[in-house]
Amino acid sequence: MIAYTCKYAPAELFAGFGEEAVKLNPTAEHFEEADRLSHRNLCSYTRALLQSCREQQIDSLVLTTCCDSMRRIGDVLEAGGTSVFVLDLPRADGPCARRRYAAELRRFLDAYMKAHGVSFDLQKCKASFQREPAAEPEPYFALLGARSNASLLQMLQQEMPLPVHDLTCVGSRELPVPPQTDNLDEFLDWYAGVLLGQMPCMRMTEVAQRRTLTEDPQLKGILYHTVKFCDFYGFEYAKLQQTARLPMLKLETDGTTGAEGQLRTRVQAFAEGFTPEKPHSRSAAAAKKRYTAGIDSGSTSTNVVILDSDRNIIGSSIVATGARAALGAHNALEQALRQAHLTREQLDEVVATGYGRAYIGAGGRDVTEITCHAKGAYFLDSSVRTIIDIGGQDSKAIRLDENGKVKTFVMNDKCAAGTGRFLEMMARVLELSMEEMSACGLHWKEEISISSMCTVFAESEVVSLVAQNKQTADIVHGLNNAVAAKAAALAARVDPQARFMMTGGVAANRGVVKAIEEKIGAPLLVLPEHQLCGALGAALIALED
Repeated sequence: MIAYTCKYAPAELFAGFGEEAVKLNPTAEHFEEADRLSHRNLCSYTRALLQSCREQQIDSLVLTTCCDSMRRIGDVLEAGGTSVFVLDLPRADGPCARRRYAAELRRFLDAYMKAHGVSFDLQKCKASFQREPAAEPEPYFALLGARSNASLLQMLQQEMPLPVHDLTCVGSRELPVPPQTDNLDEFLDWYAGVLLGQMPCMRMTEVAQRRTLTEDPQLKGILYHTVKFCDFYGFEYAKLQQTARLPMLKLETDGTTGAEGQLRTRVQAFAEGFTPEKPHSRSAAAAKKRYTAGIDSGSTSTNVVILDSDRNIIGSSIVATGARAALGAHNALEQALRQAHLTREQLDEVVATGYGRAYIGAGGRDVTEITCHAKGAYFLDSSVRTIIDIGGQDSKAIRLDENGKVKTFVMNDKCAAGTGRFLEMMARVLELSMEEMSACGLHWKEEISISSMCTVFAESEVVSLVAQNKQTADIVHGLNNAVAAKAAALAARVDPQARFMMTGGVAANRGVVKAIEEKIGAPLLVLPEHQLCGALGAALIALED
């Protein structure tokens, strides 16, 4: 078995040796072996590749010199006993580049035959070229950008309402049928040309042809994938943001499986934007009173709103989620039902949202918190255009259009920096309640900057400031500014437009609200229902259902 990683690698040549070609697009559970063998400054993809090669005991690997990290990984694997061949990839597609790459392919064949004592069968190689029959044109979404692993593509196929075509740098590999020649040199000249003539990846010097990827009239939306700390596809994404007239969602991965839940939330929210809204009507058949509930299962609190058919809030609750999301949801719903003087059987529909939405057994369907917060905020104030939501474990900025639909949104990554959990931990260090912390930072005197947003490092920094006898109010003000900077940066990425609303539990923190207002240069609307906004949106969606 020979493994390869790049669409410019000569995978079809492997068949000429009677070998199976295996494309590696790994996702690692951890980087334990990779960190033992290499430096952590290598990119996340190459670390995942190294981890996978060691775990799967890959004995032969063909790499291309697409970046310096690939060269370094080749050195590490070769030192560990793996047979590695590195092809020097031209970055262009001209006659000289093709001749040069044909020579590289010949060098690979000679080296492999010498190392393994085998011969090359050109006819077997040519027989391995297969073209899929052309499919009928149909509406679809495109996965563009950097290489994608199989689990991400599978998740996209499950969640999106239309087929997803993999047009990433390794997903768009399709070569023509080879010519009728028995001359190896002629074949390699042709083969080098078709390899280099593929849709160019962003590491090639001429990438203008890539614009055709977004010009298909059947294309309805773009899912753009980037690898963390690798800038090449980030440049194309930035350009598409300015030029593409299609809905687009950026997905960034780091070679591990840790962020799959949050990625799914983003994808589901994007998909929900393509679902037609059901009109709110009062037909004769619906004249009887109906009751719906929205359950927002968050990491810190579980919130419930119950509506009647006239969209009046008749019951609500906010309870601690606790150690079991399902139990927290049950308790919150029972409390809201008592307030509404209803029983569970009288609810016509329940919609769940929040990170625990798929696990609480609410009985109805689930909708992402992005869509629910947008629905709830627009219901409370239809002039709202930008929502800043800071909850227990994540932060979001959501941009609405004039009809209250989600135009675009961004979320923080899987770090707790700038969230309610971050503030809770800092309050614990300062021996303050959340209520005390909310007001404490308003009365500061000395400007203190918290340099680290990492929760662990920030905690050490706060402990150091306490040891220096810094005033608590000044430390809290520094923490508020740190959270506000994170929130303002998120808001800046969604083309913010007035009017602003803040939702989520952190909206109760007056110090943070004031700091964000100073950062964005505009007032924040904070309503009494700020923590119930997601549950309210879920209940409204349930009523439409």
